Amino acid sequence: MSNTPPVTKNLIIINILCFFAAIVAKEYGMNLNDLLGLHYFESEKFGLYQLFTYMFMHSGFEHIFFNLFAVWMFGRILESVWGSQRFLFYYILCGMGAGLIQQITQYFEFMPLMHDATQFAAYPSTEIITINGNSRTATEWLALCQRIISVPTVGASGAVYAILMAFGILFPNQPMYIFPLPMPIKTKWMIIGYIAIELYLGLTGNDGIAHFAHLGGMVFGFLLIMYWRKKGTIHGRYF
Repeated sequence: MSNTPPVTKNLIIINILCFFAAIVAKEYGMNLNDLLGLHYFESEKFGLYQLFTYMFMHSGFEHIFFNLFAVWMFGRILESVWGSQRFLFYYILCGMGAGLIQQITQYFEFMPLMHDATQFAAYPSTEIITINGNSRTATEWLALCQRIISVPTVGASGAVYAILMAFGILFPNQPMYIFPLPMPIKTKWMIIGYIAIELYLGLTGNDGIAHFAHLGGMVFGFLLIMYWRKKGTIHGRYF
């Protein structure tokens, strides 16, 4: 860590402090993830500040460990190439962009569901209801509505995927070892693979992971880098 650039180092430290602050606060009856995590915009718990603060909250040890490992592994290289100000600007903007994409995704995915939510209570709890090709019992639909409203999005993953995108664009032919593959693959193929996996899981999965937020971070990162290249400022000013 002694050779880690300042922004990368401080991002890691801030995330760790927030993680332990959430643990301590929970002992005193406070839920920082609920306060600082990103709630669906129609929830009474939603606040605009959450588009920024959600990036520093995490759901568990594995969540924060793998995110911060990626920040350290790839972020320090980007910061060394771009400089601290540009890297911080990129990290924050893409993280907030990922949160925005998550809000848009939730809106279009669950708009019909939320519209029908008030009707679910009128059905027998075990009756199967089909919405947009998905079949669940009335009780399960009600539980899903409650989760959408009450469970926030947390984590730096959107910003992390933006970092991966930037690394892939700047160093497309860098060989990378990825477990359990027995041989290295070029970074550009790794990024394409991540995009395909996240898109597939986002369209078919129901694992509670914000896959479209991950993709949103990558999209914002790609667009920002293309803008910098068009303006001829990829290694200079960042606006």
